[in-house]
Amino acid sequence: MRPSAAALATTAAPTPTHWCEFDAPIGPLLLAGSCGALTLVHFQSGPRPWRPPGQWLQQEQPFRPAITQLREYFAGTRRHFELALAPRGTPFQLAVWQVLRAIPYGQTMSYGEIARGLGRPEAARAVGLANGANPLPIIVPCHRVIGADGSLTGFGGGLPIKRALLQLEGAACVSDLFSDQQRT
Repeated sequence: MRPSAAALATTAAPTPTHWCEFDAPIGPLLLAGSCGALTLVHFQSGPRPWRPPGQWLQQEQPFRPAITQLREYFAGTRRHFELALAPRGTPFQLAVWQVLRAIPYGQTMSYGEIARGLGRPEAARAVGLANGANPLPIIVPCHRVIGADGSLTGFGGGLPIKRALLQLEGAACVSDLFSDQQRT
């Protein structure tokens, strides 16, 4: 008797997860993914550097397109990433992350604006939680989300990195917020 397709699907070997570290101008980034799709970007210089599980394979080759595009971004020659992505999240988180990908380079949106755009005007805090759970910062540009008053709010890599990314992009809010500090 042959096993059913469903039985075969549940016994198939798991797809290995690969990872590598990339030295970015803002500090080292850990990249992880499987099946040719990026699943994680983590700020290693932040408060919680991350160690991949032992069964993950350290290999740079699967991440060459991501590394190339990140280098172009930090050089100011790339404004949008064209990579296969496979973030894991709830349906609401995935919807928020899709909106984040639509925020143009050098522009910002508030949590409330995103909530209203999703048809959930009361969900600004939930948008903030989804933004904070984004597993692909920079690629899915959660750094482009700011407070309703234009203030820089929490960021997984820390506010100095958020400010650096927005300054790299020439975001007007950062120029306005820090113009007095830059003169002193």
